[in-house]
Amino acid sequence: MAKSEKRQQRVNIDAIADDFGGRKPPQAIDIEEAVLGALLLEPEVVPDVLDQVQPECFYKDSHKKIFEAITKLSGRNDPVDIFSVSDELAKDGALDEVGGMAYLSQLSTKIGAAAHVEYHTKVLLQKYLQRELIAISYEVQKAAFDDTLPVDDLINSAEEKVFTLAQRNVRNETKPILSVINRALDQIETNQQREDGLSGVPSGYTGIDRVTFGWQKADLIILAARPSVGKTAFVLTMARNMVVDHHIPVAFFSLEMPDTQLVTRIMVSETGLPSEKLRGAKKMSQSEWNQLHDGLNKLSRSPLWIDDTPSLSIYEFRSKARRLVNKQHVQLIIIDYLQLMTGPPELKGMREQEVASISRSLKAIAKELNVPIIALSQLNRSVEIRGGNKRPQLSDLRESGAIEQDADIVMFIHRPDFVGVQDEDSVPGETDLIIAKHRNGAVCDVKMRFLKDEVKFVDYNDRSFAEPVQASYRDVQSKMNMFSPNDEFDL
Repeated sequence: MAKSEKRQQRVNIDAIADDFGGRKPPQAIDIEEAVLGALLLEPEVVPDVLDQVQPECFYKDSHKKIFEAITKLSGRNDPVDIFSVSDELAKDGALDEVGGMAYLSQLSTKIGAAAHVEYHTKVLLQKYLQRELIAISYEVQKAAFDDTLPVDDLINSAEEKVFTLAQRNVRNETKPILSVINRALDQIETNQQREDGLSGVPSGYTGIDRVTFGWQKADLIILAARPSVGKTAFVLTMARNMVVDHHIPVAFFSLEMPDTQLVTRIMVSETGLPSEKLRGAKKMSQSEWNQLHDGLNKLSRSPLWIDDTPSLSIYEFRSKARRLVNKQHVQLIIIDYLQLMTGPPELKGMREQEVASISRSLKAIAKELNVPIIALSQLNRSVEIRGGNKRPQLSDLRESGAIEQDADIVMFIHRPDFVGVQDEDSVPGETDLIIAKHRNGAVCDVKMRFLKDEVKFVDYNDRSFAEPVQASYRDVQSKMNMFSPNDEFDL
């Protein structure tokens, strides 16, 4: 049974209306009659209406039953008309309840023109959504009077219900290819005018930007590694590069680390001071205090937004992310890390399904807000016991295969020195950023280096990075075309 039907069983919308001075709930009986009349007389409008409307959208019970009969007939590819609907209602024992054949005939006279059915359908949906909002607000109000319920649970429940209703109202219209081509051409022209040769948000890492051309809007990027390899250090350095060097607003959701601890790690890499001094293990001299304040001038003015809410629900995240994008113009969102988020309450205890739901929702939110989302993820322990070079692979993603399916890019951090498989001639801190899945680009390795003392990653000091990323878009593209999308190569 649909959630909305369950809600209607719990809350009587007419009873709620009595509490408001006997006012009638939002409804449009004449519009309901017009829509049903169009369905009975104009078979060609049936698929379009059924694609948008459900039985609960009708306020009058008899109209719900008539629409259910039409839905069943359409699902069997049977013809929809007065006679077939009458027979279907009779089979269910509901024909007399709706007013019999006479009422169906009367409905067929209510239609003005089939061309108006699109407008009538929108009105029908508007009234339904208004009734649903009334029911949701009533449930929230009633629950708020219960002192035994935690406030956080009340807020999460309210957000979930409104989020579900909002998703019900979000629909993208089918578009002719010409309009899509025009928008694509506009985007290409904009990309051509950029001096950095990128089409997305720059990461601040030259090697990565050469492969991705920047983080693309609406993409879900998964960054995975075993604990202590440096996932957080990687995205913190990247966030710092973006907000300080490029002045790009970034939102960082830290579900594991408190905000002060997170910022302290950025201070270490920004000021060059030893971490033990910033943590109080060693005393700082006056010159070091001056170095600290001088080093934080740019960082303190940077557009970095930090949220350290633990066990953040996907509904609360969506609400916060929407505000950050709309009010603070955030262009990239980072989540540390995905498995610490909580999904829909009904999936509690079913961890794989919960993680799959979180993953799908993150992709949907990235698309809705039109910003890239980078979500950190854990790996299974199988990577530790595997022989050879212990390189992570897609099957190592923890708890759900849906993560790989939903992501546009999946990246792994592989530090040979960390797992004890470093070659003798390897540079200390040498790191492979493995791009294992790239929906719109090359699958390859990007060479980087981890600076242990500063707890940050930097571009690998190699001749391959001698040419700046500011090369023209055509130059960069021509180099990328030298490789097959499935080739593995080092940058």
